[in-house]
Amino acid sequence: EEQLVESGGGLVQPGESLRLSCVASGSTSSCHDMSWFRQAPGKGREFVSLIDTAGRTRYADFAKGRFTISQDNAKSTLYLQMNSLKPEDTAMYYCKALCAGSRTYWGQGTQVTVSS
Repeated sequence: EEQLVESGGGLVQPGESLRLSCVASGSTSSCHDMSWFRQAPGKGREFVSLIDTAGRTRYADFAKGRFTISQDNAKSTLYLQMNSLKPEDTAMYYCKALCAGSRTYWGQGTQVTVSS
């Protein structure tokens, strides 16, 4: 059973940065795609970024040039560096793991609020 715990969210001003972390425990060796999603109030959950086991990355258009996904396999930790944050980035950010057998796991989320 895979467990994901996000952290690093908070309240920041526009233009500032945050780094989100997602610590995975359990059968992490069977997971091949790790990704970040977000959900703003009143909106559906949307894709932010993905990294696969080969280190290939993919980003939503709004994240390109501002967000960077990375992982530290030794620490079983996924990161999302977010720079030049905007008020529209305000959302709950979730970590997702796609593992062998198409099993999918989600974390509980970490809140990011961008406001002056």
